[in-house]
Amino acid sequence: MKECEATGRTLEEAVDKALNSLGIKKDNALIEVKDEPNQGILGFLGGKSARVHVKMIKDPGEYIKAYLEEVLGYMKIEGRVIVEEDNEKLKVDIYGQDVGALIGRRGRTLSDLQYLLSIIVRKQFSGLKKMIVLDIENYRVRREKTLIQLAKNVARKVKDEGFEQVLEPMNPQERRIIHLALQDYPGISTASIGDEPYRKVVIVPR
Repeated sequence: MKECEATGRTLEEAVDKALNSLGIKKDNALIEVKDEPNQGILGFLGGKSARVHVKMIKDPGEYIKAYLEEVLGYMKIEGRVIVEEDNEKLKVDIYGQDVGALIGRRGRTLSDLQYLLSIIVRKQFSGLKKMIVLDIENYRVRREKTLIQLAKNVARKVKDEGFEQVLEPMNPQERRIIHLALQDYPGISTASIGDEPYRKVVIVPR
């Protein structure tokens, strides 16, 4: 729903109802007053409620695109932002020659930017339930392939030598990739140990 009407005893109450219904902030809304409140005779007889029509200016995808384009502009980075939406997530991709600086070592800057983006968007759209996934120049796809290959190489070594191996610290998404890659691997099992942000995957023989 991108627009709605609401009524209230005051204009402020009617606007708040409409904003809450849409799950957006006032600065992302076009507000049209349909009826001014009127207390009527003696303050209550024949009184008329305030009625407003509120329309969302930017949906979550449009808001994300505009926000990231503004960030890139401040950083003087030329990049293209593409947002795709499905039933579960908002997939955000940034492409450009100089966007590598937004990835950081082992994707740390990328993960931090995704976390920040998620907080900002959910504050603007309180009803948003979809996950926000940010990628830059297909880094996550390439990183996933690297992690899967790493997991299988280490698992083979653990199985052959019979000693557990502890991988480098990874974020939750990357640890999940390791666990899924090895969930059916014969002769080994995986577990996560330690505390964030230094939590690691350990691969052990069975």
